[in-house]
Amino acid sequence: MSSLISNLYEFDEFRLDPKNRVLRRGGTTVPLTPKAFHVLLLLIQNAGRVVTKDELMKTVWPDSFVEESNLTQTIFMVRKALDETADRRYVLNVQGQGYRFLAPVRETANGEAEIEVPGIDTPEPPPSARSTPEIQLQSQPQRADGKWSVVAFAGIALVVIAACALWIWRSRHGTVERPDRTMLAVLPFENFTGDPGQEYFSDGLTEEMINQLGGLDPAHLGVIARTSVMHYKSSQESIPQIGKDLGVQYVIEGSVRRDSERVRITAQLIQVKDQSRLWAREYDRDLSHLLELQAEIAREVANEIEFSLSGRRPIEAAHKTAPPAAEAKSYEAYDLYLKGRYFWNKRTAEGFQQAADYFQQAIDTDANYGRAYAGLADTFSLMSTWYTGPQNELMPKARTAALRALELDESLAEAHASLALIKENYDYDWSGSEKEFQRAIQLNPQYSTGHQWYAEFLSWQGRFEEALAESDQARRLDPLSLIIISDYASILYDSRQYDAAVKEIRSVLELDPSFAHARGMMIPYYFQVGRYDEAIDLITHLPEREHGPWTLAWKAAIYSRSGHAEEARRALTELEQIPRSRPDRTASLLIAYSGTGQKKRVIETLQKAYSEHSSAVVQIKVDPLYDPLRGDPQFEDLLRRIGLEH
Repeated sequence: MSSLISNLYEFDEFRLDPKNRVLRRGGTTVPLTPKAFHVLLLLIQNAGRVVTKDELMKTVWPDSFVEESNLTQTIFMVRKALDETADRRYVLNVQGQGYRFLAPVRETANGEAEIEVPGIDTPEPPPSARSTPEIQLQSQPQRADGKWSVVAFAGIALVVIAACALWIWRSRHGTVERPDRTMLAVLPFENFTGDPGQEYFSDGLTEEMINQLGGLDPAHLGVIARTSVMHYKSSQESIPQIGKDLGVQYVIEGSVRRDSERVRITAQLIQVKDQSRLWAREYDRDLSHLLELQAEIAREVANEIEFSLSGRRPIEAAHKTAPPAAEAKSYEAYDLYLKGRYFWNKRTAEGFQQAADYFQQAIDTDANYGRAYAGLADTFSLMSTWYTGPQNELMPKARTAALRALELDESLAEAHASLALIKENYDYDWSGSEKEFQRAIQLNPQYSTGHQWYAEFLSWQGRFEEALAESDQARRLDPLSLIIISDYASILYDSRQYDAAVKEIRSVLELDPSFAHARGMMIPYYFQVGRYDEAIDLITHLPEREHGPWTLAWKAAIYSRSGHAEEARRALTELEQIPRSRPDRTASLLIAYSGTGQKKRVIETLQKAYSEHSSAVVQIKVDPLYDPLRGDPQFEDLLRRIGLEH
């Protein structure tokens, strides 16, 4: 099919106009983000053939550091825009290959090239809505000389994910309102440098501003998380619409310009209800020590904002925060740290290993970079609890890294949360772990991962009401996080709210059907509610890379419970033949023995896991798998030794 940009593409009641970048359904414009429009156009131009994921990624995100889930999120947005149903499909996912557009497409010449077609069905925002501050800047954008580290994935990935999550949030909860708190959003600082590579600096300034403002007065001033505000990067949405979407009364806008020697930063505070500008400032500084400049300006803006909103000047020492940029001595170290977090968030064995490599490189570049040590501690801790390596090797490494981070900066919330995770999953020191979690949250109430892990901690002690409240706080701070929503579902599952749990799991899979962690959570749900055929069907159709001890364990449990004794025996025998050195073997055997009703073996395996400091025992107080053992003297004694007695 030809791809002449002047042509129109028609299918069913839709018409796509590439020149004006608009999709219409009948006489109504269908809103699409630029990336979603680009993906749809590419699929339509190749209707009938499979467009590979690699082709889509390279075309839509050229030279960008993004992961495959960004494509998944964009396809999700396209399907929603086309109003797909089970009976009317437009985009087919060809497993392991890519996507194919299914509907017949008619390509027609555009004879109305001059007609004016708006891109969205909303009035054009007034100049004050999403404009550059009125302060006039004389210098023109120039590309700076020298090498600059770039993390190109940040803006694009978050825009795609944010759009999907925002749609789901709106559909379920409507506008977020917290009448007891003033809510503020720091919109992404615009990069007017003329160099796309400097998105790194403008995005870093946005993050720094969020950190500084988030530490001012969390009880009375709520600051929207970076992942949510990044939806509005390069957005044309008006201030009133943004305020309505995010439930905020105020927004901060800003921009960055620079030449070879100077950087000029503007910021302004806008009240949403009447779009009045309450405060504006321009900062013109020398380019040396950019990282310190970033933190300095963020602090100054935070002070001015608090004065504008409350009429009082903050006490500087009371609002000390330790953002990554302020700790790093070079952009190279900061760059390596951000890449480490990117891979850490993948939650895969390969991702953890790459994260550890990047964090170590950041430390090699700057031996006193505390946040890089905290990242390394997080990575080794999760590698241990996700059974990608031996716990007795990984947890001591994690502890060393966390303590080093705190030695460099005791105020690092991430390092305290890392230490809490170690005390919980390796030491079984529940009181010590809780103190560290509470310290992390005290230091940075905006740290969503701290709230997430603390919620899990509370859940495993059976403190479900507290756990759900803490998890809900994590979700409010980072509504786009797949792992945070998944953990919320896990708390519901452990509290026996199975239907509510599966609803949350499905919401994750709507966002990213390839997120293996959420997909795997459907199996124990099916097991507990007796939907055994669906559980086996799901296991059977998992990608080959996801098969292993864990799936064998669930096969044994499900076949045994559903009366297929021979199939259960075969799965269990295969599982028991797996080498003892495999880190996930013990946890898998616990599932298999519990599911097949072998109480004696469950107790023996739990005692072995406890003696090895395995994290496999920390959930036994609440996991439904162990319900048949409740009241057993040996099981109750083990709960007491772990510190989970009633």
